[in-house]
Amino acid sequence: MIPIAASPITDGIAAVLAPDTLLVIGIGILIGMLVGAFPGVTATMAVALASGFTLTMEPTQGLAMLLTIYVAAQFGDRVPAILINTPGTPASISTTFDGYPLARQGKAGLALTTSAFGSAFGMLWGIAILAVAAVPLSAFAMQFGPPEMFALVVFGLTMMVGVSSGRIIKGLAAGAFGLFLATVGRDPITGDQRFTLGILELNGGIPFIAVIIGFFGVAEVLNQILTHRKSNRVQPITQMGQWMPGWKLMKRLSKPMGIGAATGSVVGLVPAVGGDIAGIIAWDNAKKASKRKHEFGKGSLEGLTAGDTASTATLGGSVTTTMALGVPGDSVMAVMIGSMMIWGIQPGPGLFSSHPDLIASLVTILLIATVLTLGLSLLRMKGVVKLLELPSHFLWVVILVFCMVGTYSINNSIFDVFMMLIFGMIGLFMLRFGFPPGPAVLGLILGPLAESNLRRALITDGWTSVFTSPIAMVLLLIAAAALILPPLRQLVKRRKAANEGKNVSATLP
Repeated sequence: MIPIAASPITDGIAAVLAPDTLLVIGIGILIGMLVGAFPGVTATMAVALASGFTLTMEPTQGLAMLLTIYVAAQFGDRVPAILINTPGTPASISTTFDGYPLARQGKAGLALTTSAFGSAFGMLWGIAILAVAAVPLSAFAMQFGPPEMFALVVFGLTMMVGVSSGRIIKGLAAGAFGLFLATVGRDPITGDQRFTLGILELNGGIPFIAVIIGFFGVAEVLNQILTHRKSNRVQPITQMGQWMPGWKLMKRLSKPMGIGAATGSVVGLVPAVGGDIAGIIAWDNAKKASKRKHEFGKGSLEGLTAGDTASTATLGGSVTTTMALGVPGDSVMAVMIGSMMIWGIQPGPGLFSSHPDLIASLVTILLIATVLTLGLSLLRMKGVVKLLELPSHFLWVVILVFCMVGTYSINNSIFDVFMMLIFGMIGLFMLRFGFPPGPAVLGLILGPLAESNLRRALITDGWTSVFTSPIAMVLLLIAAAALILPPLRQLVKRRKAANEGKNVSATLP
């Protein structure tokens, strides 16, 4: 028998098919489905909490856990969106447009099933994009020098700020705060201490896992405690009705699935633009292309399928930009970058050349997670309805305990727990006053990369090296457009509305 020579692809697949890694994937699926099913517990929060427990694992197992939670949450979050009209995560906002009306019509089971099929198709489409585009994009980025890497980080930061729900100024302030936090510790060039206040634990910088858990875990729970109202709780719909769609219906839904997959794949490749935006855009595009426009918003399976397909199709592009460029595709990927850096894996242009088996591992993890989660989603789980009836305060206690235990387990440090609580309070302030936490986390993680590359560029050729590089200039111009164009569009809309109001008043007798 001729032995088969090992290759990066077979090595990457074999690492995922190991029994311990498959066990981790199974645990991640259960956690992700539960996370998605509980309104208010976002995928970002779950991945942030899990990151504290995965840092002692092997990198492949850690990635399997975090990615699987992310995938499964994309399926589980459709359940509360359809049954109680509350998005489990932001990615399922578009699900509520038609999912809840369908449930009120006695078609909850059909809505859950078609949503699962659409989500799975979008996920598989995104995985195909990852498999095809990641390595070429990384090879292109290998040409980047310090000026281009600095411009790339600026591009990623401003893209996240530019899509901060119209809060550009507050997004910039949050990003600047994150960049300031990144300066605490040692100078990346000289190694000198700065802004440590004489605290020995800050010599290595602010522990970003503690910051992430504080922002996305503690702050979210505290905010829910402050805003929780029992009277606002919607009772879940229990009448499921028909479950499996017929072949004729699935054939009709192929068109909105295609629209959702195309929309999600394009949106997913843009850093920081998440599944919530993709889902809303795809829902609108499917409405324009449908012969049943009157059903949209009132219980349309086409609208439900298009939005859910698009929101999951973004995952492939998000993972691609994160791994190939080192720029997080969304807040979940920002958390994952922090974990990978602790594992000794630096996402960016050189990732796949230093870890050639990684792309095969990523694709295999996502494929297994998608197929298994789809199978779990198709089960007629009446227990899910019971989960939605559980009092929220039980969940809050569990999350806070996991926040503290997970943060402490990273370095066995009470100081890290203390920092987590401080940033939990800061994160609560940001949530209450409309400052998005995403840009702050991105600034903390990517700040050292931006600073070190800028200073290397300045030491070598001065500012001219930045402004004479075509790639750097294109990235910086796109970054500037991401900040300037949204306010200009809002200004034009306001002026147009004001002029229409004047015209209407002028025509009145």
